[in-house]
Amino acid sequence: MTGVTRPSVVGYPDRFSVAPGETIEFKISCDGDGEFRADVVRLRNGDTNPDGPGFREQVVATPASGSYPARTQHIRTGSAVLVDDRGGLALGASGGVHVFAQPTTPALRDQALVSRWDEATGRGWWVGLTDGGRLALRLGDGESVHETLTDEPLHAWTWYSITAGWRDGVTTVRAEPTLTSTNSLWSPAVGLARATAGSGRDAPVPAAADAPTAFAACWDGVAGATVAHLNGKLDSPSVLTEPPPNPEDRPTVGLVASWDFGAEIGAHGVPSDTFTDTGPNGWHGRGHNAPYRGMTGRNWTGEEENYRHAPEQYGAVHFHDDALDDAGWDTDLSLTIPDELPSGVYALRVTYREHTDHVPFWVLPPRGTATAKVLLLFPTASYLAYANDHIVPDVPVAQSILGHTSVMAGADLHLIEHPEFGSSTYDHHTDGSGVGHTSRLRPVITMRPGFRHSTGSCWQFPADLHIVDWLTGTGVEFDVATDEDLQAEGAELLARYQVVLTGSHPEYYSTRMLDAWETYLGAGGRAMYLGGNGFYWVIAYHPDKPHLIEVRKGEAGCRAWQARPGELHMAFAPERGGLWRNRGRAPQKLFGVGFATEGMDRSSPYTTLTDFADPRAGFITQGLEGKAEIGAHGLVGGGAAGHECDRYDLTLGTPAHALLLATSAGRHSDNYPLVAEEIYFPFDGMGGTDHFQVRGDIVYFTTAGGGAVFSTGSIAWAGSLAHNGYDNDVSRLTGNVLKRFTDPEPLPPLDP
Repeated sequence: MTGVTRPSVVGYPDRFSVAPGETIEFKISCDGDGEFRADVVRLRNGDTNPDGPGFREQVVATPASGSYPARTQHIRTGSAVLVDDRGGLALGASGGVHVFAQPTTPALRDQALVSRWDEATGRGWWVGLTDGGRLALRLGDGESVHETLTDEPLHAWTWYSITAGWRDGVTTVRAEPTLTSTNSLWSPAVGLARATAGSGRDAPVPAAADAPTAFAACWDGVAGATVAHLNGKLDSPSVLTEPPPNPEDRPTVGLVASWDFGAEIGAHGVPSDTFTDTGPNGWHGRGHNAPYRGMTGRNWTGEEENYRHAPEQYGAVHFHDDALDDAGWDTDLSLTIPDELPSGVYALRVTYREHTDHVPFWVLPPRGTATAKVLLLFPTASYLAYANDHIVPDVPVAQSILGHTSVMAGADLHLIEHPEFGSSTYDHHTDGSGVGHTSRLRPVITMRPGFRHSTGSCWQFPADLHIVDWLTGTGVEFDVATDEDLQAEGAELLARYQVVLTGSHPEYYSTRMLDAWETYLGAGGRAMYLGGNGFYWVIAYHPDKPHLIEVRKGEAGCRAWQARPGELHMAFAPERGGLWRNRGRAPQKLFGVGFATEGMDRSSPYTTLTDFADPRAGFITQGLEGKAEIGAHGLVGGGAAGHECDRYDLTLGTPAHALLLATSAGRHSDNYPLVAEEIYFPFDGMGGTDHFQVRGDIVYFTTAGGGAVFSTGSIAWAGSLAHNGYDNDVSRLTGNVLKRFTDPEPLPPLDP
């Protein structure tokens, strides 16, 4: 563990990318009062490895530079649905609630199911879990609170029909299991889940709480926030003016509100934050902190796995106490981008006492224009997928995956101390289910120049600054853009450029982003894929919240978790999640290579192959003729082929005319296993010392209209560019390709 001080100042911007004339806002939190200093810096290199060029930034004079009042800003996690009923659900001497519920951590602490309750004043009514998972009804008049509990606690991952009611001081609660062969953890044949009930007397008439009706939480009027968040699912809640019976289906007598959580399911998925009340008053709810939709309900039969085809079986919403959509911080300073500020990677450098944080952002060229022939496309969707990951402290096998002792720094400790900063899609929620939503509207500690991943090396954003440093050091003019820009503009963005460079790890891709690449390459565009494990997982951007991304992992791929049965289809878009390969769009089809192996012990050089000497590749290999290997150096594991590698594979769509220039086959340890989707039966011989498919490959091929693709097949490639002051074989090879690709002269097509 390195002895780095823990940051006491953090921030985030309201957007990742901004064009001249547009304004970006920054939200900053300090662990105290006083003032913090803000400066804009242009970032060039974020790797502090002493074997490299070192940390490089340049201060840029802007109107935002200066000192600002310091303050502490807080984040409140937990998803819920809030209903502004205008007092209509306050009820009184008589009332009732019915809901289907599947708690996932029932014994954890107090968790509200349905409430109209102010925790600060003890007024209103509350139905939830307490006392080790027992179902409870609370009624409060502001002076006293009456609580009625069931005899036994509820079981985790088990569906129940929940009823609670009161009349004239008499209270009842009941939980009836509604298990089927598919909807819960246990089979109903086993008989472990039983009905449980409770009753009481002399309860006060609940006072009208100054609070919204809430699902999966309750309100705290002093904090002005939701509390007592549920881990689990709710389905079909109803509120009544009298105690309900104990039905298997929804009650109707005295009904004043009845919500259908599947009502918003449609042709475009279910990205809505509206939760429809089908009752007589239309008191619709709104989602808070992005609860999961399109989830299997209490009546899911297992016969249909696409929620759009059976919306009546997907009326459940999954809530979590650690969910986060938007940190909601106030703005501390803003910057309108000057017209003369060139496109590039920047950061707001904020200094508070002895602590400093860099808040990255990207300056685009003027909207709709290009100011260079080269575009460096930053894989910000992948940055968000890994944002604030807790892989090392929370994953028992992490060191086995890495192949060495984990490395932790002060930033990692800060993340452990501040779980409210939210998780990555490699983490798990409190109830053990995988994190499928990730947002940029929060501090992303892992997306900082100088951040070193627990692998001991640069990863994602700071690794991609290796490419920025190389382009700058070799005098190449370039523009920048992000995945979010590609999602917004599609192929029109790429079409402005002669050549587009990827980052080192563009792993997470939406349909629109992938379509943009296919259109661009088909129209004669040129791509330099300078990474590994790219174009792998399917994602969806929220259509109304571009800061929010969804991923659902399962059934194949190297994954930290798997979507539960029936829940592989995403809600933000009407698409199946998982691997692009399983959607018929293996990366090999567009980029010539696709994910083959990962290992973090060391990186390796490539062995050149016969195609390296092919005259058609002469512009690529110029000055490297006769080389037997390339890339025996680098800041990421000591070589150019490593961390995660992609291979040429004709059976997965590598174009038949592609040139296979070099490979790392036979150069990796057994800590580089074959990827999970390749293993049908597990047996010995799947590691780097035995299996020929465990490798990274360098590939070149031409596309229609004079376009071309050059792929390096390795995350570590970018870390080898700066060696010996950019005078090295990896730099030479990359520079040769870039020079030719920026030449508008059509590339001679390779023969099939």
